[in-house]
Amino acid sequence: MMWRNPWLYTASLIFFGVVLNPRLGAAEETIQLKMPVACDIGRTCYIQNYVDIDPAPSAKDYRCGTLSYDAHNGTDFRLPTMKARRAGVDVIAAAAGRVARVRDGVPEGVFLKSGRDAVKDMECGNGVVIEHPGRWETQYCHMAKGSIRVKPGDDVSVGQPLGQIGLSGLTEYPHLHLTVRHESKIVDPFAYGAPENSCSGGKSLWDASLQGQLTYREREVLNAGFSTGAVTMDMIENGEAEKDLFSRDAPALVVFVRAIGLKTGDIQKLVLHSPSGQVVAENRAAALATNKAQVMLFAGRKRLPNGWDAGVYRAKYTVERDGHVVLEKDIVHTLP
Repeated sequence: MMWRNPWLYTASLIFFGVVLNPRLGAAEETIQLKMPVACDIGRTCYIQNYVDIDPAPSAKDYRCGTLSYDAHNGTDFRLPTMKARRAGVDVIAAAAGRVARVRDGVPEGVFLKSGRDAVKDMECGNGVVIEHPGRWETQYCHMAKGSIRVKPGDDVSVGQPLGQIGLSGLTEYPHLHLTVRHESKIVDPFAYGAPENSCSGGKSLWDASLQGQLTYREREVLNAGFSTGAVTMDMIENGEAEKDLFSRDAPALVVFVRAIGLKTGDIQKLVLHSPSGQVVAENRAAALATNKAQVMLFAGRKRLPNGWDAGVYRAKYTVERDGHVVLEKDIVHTLP
């Protein structure tokens, strides 16, 4: 989706190289990007969505996968919980340049409380637009109210803090939405110049040091842990679900997982074993009927008559597809 109004959502030196764009047939400067968030991909943050490369009403990411939605024009770097957002995570300049526009003061969580109309014309929320040489531009959206640290006209270096991840504008969860443009056109930084509707090709605009960290992952475990009672999606999001088992008299033992990017037909299984190796609880879910941006699974049981045995409790979460394990996670808790 092309934005007429760029505020509608939908090392100190920058490196520029000259490449031949196969679609333009001419040499041009390309931008090289560093991480725009102070986090570790796959541990303290995750990529939830990529640019939608499908011009039809459906959506697909640059690998023709499901990690996008219709007309999505950027990359979403998601925090695992609101608790992480409250702790404060910096948004940082992915490339050196000059600040062109800034917006701050947009309240957070408005979309969740009041719906889409309440954030009309400010879908990006609080954010920053930076211009770079060669007619490149990066835009940073959904930042925390009052966190913006730069102003129009400022020169910024790569890695310089711009503000913090928030929940402003059109968003349901804390994340940075990063849009990259060249000559006012949306660019996918994972596949610049790829043939239209292709599932591979193009040039990555990310710095070579990030190639491994930014490897495409179809599915991810966003949260996993143990609790002493019932678990809801809101509790996971707020960081309230994970609790220590302080004693053998805990009222229940529950293991939970929240995963992102699961596909139609995926089969989830979660099995919890006691210190002696016996199955304490298990949950074998039916095959998913639709693709899921996120899904929660848990298994547990109430306290045993004699309380919980001390030792190591081990749980294993697996996702199977066509008879093959495509995602797995070990979850361990020690009860003294």
